[in-house]
Amino acid sequence: MGARELVLILDFGAQYTQLIARRVREQRVYCEIHPCTISFDQIRAMAPRAVILSGGPASVYADGAPTVDPRIFELGVPILGICYGLQLIAHLLGGKVEPATAREYGHARVVVEKNEGILHRFAKRETLDVWMSHGDRIAALPPGFQTIGVSGNTPFCAVGNAQRRIYGVQFHPEVVHTPRGSDLLAAFLFDVTGLSPTWTAGAFTEEAMASVRARVADDEHVICGLSGGVDSSVAAVLCHKALGNRLTCIFVDNGLLRLGEAEQVVATFRQSFHLNLVAVDARERFLSALAGVTDPEQKRKIIGRVFIEVFDEEAKKVNNARWLVQGTLYPDVIESVSFKGPSAVIKSHHNVGGLPEKMKLKLIEPLRELFKDEVRAAGEELGMAKDLLWRHPFPGPGLAVRCLGEVSEKRVAVLRAADAIVTDEIRAGGLYDEVWQAFAVLLPVKSVGVMGDERTYEEACAVRAVCSVDGMTADWAKLPYDVLSRISTRICNEVRGINRVVLDITSKPPGTIEWE
Repeated sequence: MGARELVLILDFGAQYTQLIARRVREQRVYCEIHPCTISFDQIRAMAPRAVILSGGPASVYADGAPTVDPRIFELGVPILGICYGLQLIAHLLGGKVEPATAREYGHARVVVEKNEGILHRFAKRETLDVWMSHGDRIAALPPGFQTIGVSGNTPFCAVGNAQRRIYGVQFHPEVVHTPRGSDLLAAFLFDVTGLSPTWTAGAFTEEAMASVRARVADDEHVICGLSGGVDSSVAAVLCHKALGNRLTCIFVDNGLLRLGEAEQVVATFRQSFHLNLVAVDARERFLSALAGVTDPEQKRKIIGRVFIEVFDEEAKKVNNARWLVQGTLYPDVIESVSFKGPSAVIKSHHNVGGLPEKMKLKLIEPLRELFKDEVRAAGEELGMAKDLLWRHPFPGPGLAVRCLGEVSEKRVAVLRAADAIVTDEIRAGGLYDEVWQAFAVLLPVKSVGVMGDERTYEEACAVRAVCSVDGMTADWAKLPYDVLSRISTRICNEVRGINRVVLDITSKPPGTIEWE
């Protein structure tokens, strides 16, 4: 990518670090997250216009606590510390941090003492609702710092050194529970740092296409694994606009797709976008490999292995193929380089970190700088239809991870029919765009039912519908009872093999969106 104004976010292991990046991007300012362990030379080479220090679970005075090279304070760029980041600033610059007498977790109120710096956009004595999450506190400020905001339990709740343009807050402005957190971040980015809101989807797509053209030689061909999901679809269209017929897309029907999805993908990308598309019917191959397997991670590994085998066979048929396009997004990149290591086991259908060595293809990841909502905005810039861009996310292993227990052709057919009914009724109720995902899960649990004068003993189906912004957290969607009633009635009446429908009302956390 070309030169641009960069805000560098250093990650100290906070659960909210990605949210900081999202809030900065929402201000149309480009930012990147890097682990706090990167060297000072790397930081200096990036030439950031500003640095944000994230929160984190450690105590700055504990042995082995994550830290940063103090020379970053001599770079002459504005610095904002959030929670642990503020405490680290105080610790490194001569202040004092100690265990708090009263830990603060949850809602709190901060009074603006001085409307300057990061609080420039607030009125003096204004009260702000904020979200706290800390067990330590600052007992003494470093030289040159002053208090600009206080809370009942935290006298040094917002502090700053205007001359050095170093600021910090004990609360979390990046979370939705701090309603005016975006105003605080905007004050830091624009009032303190003097940045310009120039990071747009249009600017990104032009840069990305130019980058693809520059990397791929005129005689080289590029391959893209097209699933029909938002990420791979936008990546494919972007590369097609950059390379034309030098891009070949390979679509593998693994027998685990939603109702009518294979036909829809082929028609859309061949007829609407005129992509060079190879469609492979590998349904029997995948289902045979999955026979008798019930462990979720084994399912994923098998699907990943068979996909690579099928894909590799087709890729070898493309003359002079040297590159592979992947729809990797920024959250995947962040997880793979996080300070604390991946926050959880990265799902085995993700390919961040490399390809099977035998494929010997170089990697193009045109969307690796973007969050999901930014991918959709880029798709709109590329002229893609809203229906395609706003489809509900679908897991890489497909219906296999929504078909709990053994994955067989018969059980997948039952699940596919039930899932289609859920989608139909969500759309009919005008709710499709309001929920992040809505789908059916087939459970390996049988119960007794009565249909007509006959007793039945069939499997149960769970309906899962969630609201979310990016899938990192989610709440269960409060679907109207009449919609739920129609879903249940239709599934039991129309899908042979299911006689009971239940509703999943678990949020993420503690649950996940998918069941496996």
